[in-house]
Amino acid sequence: MSGLEAFWTRADGVGRFVALLLLAMSVTAWVLILWKAWLLGRAAADIERAVPAFWDAAGIEAGRARLEATDRERVLLPLLQAAAAVAAEGTLATRAHLESQLTRRLRDALHRGLAHLQTGQVALASIGSTAPFVGLFGTVWAIYHALVGIAAAGTITIDKVSGPIGEALVMTAAGIAVAVPAVLAFNIFGKRVAACEAELEGFAHDLRELMVAPGSGSEARAGTAAGAASGAG
Repeated sequence: MSGLEAFWTRADGVGRFVALLLLAMSVTAWVLILWKAWLLGRAAADIERAVPAFWDAAGIEAGRARLEATDRERVLLPLLQAAAAVAAEGTLATRAHLESQLTRRLRDALHRGLAHLQTGQVALASIGSTAPFVGLFGTVWAIYHALVGIAAAGTITIDKVSGPIGEALVMTAAGIAVAVPAVLAFNIFGKRVAACEAELEGFAHDLRELMVAPGSGSEARAGTAAGAASGAG
């Protein structure tokens, strides 16, 4: 026996726990990688289609209908709903100027959308940064375990030393193999999230300018709020 099979057979409880931990980290990383690739791909495609469709609409209600049909990940529609919302009278939210109210609501909606897109990023970063150290710990522990066994046997030969130590180094290789995809995915997804964030910020800014434009009027905003509320219901 050699490699992982030999390591598993000779390992004690700590060594097997480290191996299972690395396996769990690898499975988690790949599940997140596949899911986030699907999520961010959909979100980017939605933004690319939905934003031009919204601005090509004849009115805000028609634009809202187009967002509902194309914004599958719901990162754009909440911005429109936030811009069209009307705060309850007598609250602190109504004491600010309209521009400030819009800025606050759009900022909150934007943060919620970005939080959805960033889901799993912390886990990928954690796996990528800790997996090599987990593998290294497994190697150190396996070498210690092997040396204790050799010392107990009373005889030291090159084959008795090189075999267990070579098998122990498999844990370091496993840790690196787990970390590399997680780190690459984290960097790639971070770039995609940043691109989506720039598009969402631009859309939010344009919505704010639309809502505070002189031609929008309070009646138009009230009608938009009613339509957004009925669409959300």
